[in-house]
Amino acid sequence: MKATVAMVLAVPMLLGSVSALAEGGKYHGKGHYGDCGGPRAERGIMQSLDLTDAQKEQMRSLRESNKAEMRENMAQGREAMKANHDKMQDLLLADNFDENAVRDLAKQMSDQQIERRVSMMKKRHDMLNILTAEQKVQYKTLKAEKQAECMAKWQEKHSE
Repeated sequence: MKATVAMVLAVPMLLGSVSALAEGGKYHGKGHYGDCGGPRAERGIMQSLDLTDAQKEQMRSLRESNKAEMRENMAQGREAMKANHDKMQDLLLADNFDENAVRDLAKQMSDQQIERRVSMMKKRHDMLNILTAEQKVQYKTLKAEKQAECMAKWQEKHSE
């Protein structure tokens, strides 16, 4: 029962963090990692790939076509999170603990998270499929270098 209550309390915090990142990677201040994550790092890697004008246009077209859908999904996601939060509060404040209702709500929240993740991965896959085989190899190399650089920054910061 303690594990279930802990999960119920942890899921909203996790979803809130994911929601903040999903809203276009809006970071408040410099954050801990600067250019290590999110859209800025990805843009830097993509700019290093020497995309052709046609590839740049395809990327631009995909981004534009996804904008309206992303805004709609964000609005729906916020509404769903608010509704889930309200349901969770009702379950927490109920006279009797309803484990099945908590499990159902936790599963529903997890399913929503999975759908958001799958949708995001599909869009990234579509964008990365614009790259040539050589550019994909270069992308993987640059991504690994960036991750190693970021890990070194993190370790330096946390070894103080």
